[in-house]
Amino acid sequence: MIKLRRSGDRGRFDHGWLQTWHTFSFGSYVDPEHMGFRDLRVINQDVIQPGQGFGTHPHRDMEILTYVTDGALEHRDSMGNGSVIRPGEVQVMSAGRGVTHSEFNPDPDRPAGLLQIWVLPAVKGVEPRYDQRAFAALAEPGALVQLASPDGAGGSLVWGQDVRLWGGRLAGGQSWSVPVDPARHAWVQVVAGAIRLDDLVLEAGDGAAVSGLPGLGFEAQREAEILFFDLK
Repeated sequence: MIKLRRSGDRGRFDHGWLQTWHTFSFGSYVDPEHMGFRDLRVINQDVIQPGQGFGTHPHRDMEILTYVTDGALEHRDSMGNGSVIRPGEVQVMSAGRGVTHSEFNPDPDRPAGLLQIWVLPAVKGVEPRYDQRAFAALAEPGALVQLASPDGAGGSLVWGQDVRLWGGRLAGGQSWSVPVDPARHAWVQVVAGAIRLDDLVLEAGDGAAVSGLPGLGFEAQREAEILFFDLK
């Protein structure tokens, strides 16, 4: 079964300095029909204006992944980490028993685009942890790259849940076939472009929950960028 979540049906807010789209309920946006999918709790698409950002704020007991699509994002946290994340780089922060951090667009002229992804942890109250990695293969169409996993498989970042995240680009007309354990579930998020998922067309911002299927086929209708979650 495939259940679509169209881009235009997401929660959308314009705060001036921030434009944001919520796939699932988040903050003041509450939709009882979309509280998350399995252990995937948040997919927020954010556009942060130049020189703006999120001030220092706390998190706990959440696995937080940042996927930058445009521009740059400067990160600072109470663990002493400070870095700038750009397209092709992915950041994971395990908030554990508690961490504070800020996210800021350091570019004076260019907006920053990103996806903020939250996954519920398997164990609460762990030691907070941070990691960031560049994935060069994300820039080349045709590669499906494992970005995050519970065990670091394939050079992926480690987070504290049995969720595997892949990302990649397809040139127009390119296709992937991805096996899926029918006992598990999947979420597909189209970051850019358009794909055909089995017999459905998904555009940028669209997502799809997948259950009970032995595999999925993706074909790019035009150049596309996608994220693919394998969930228990």
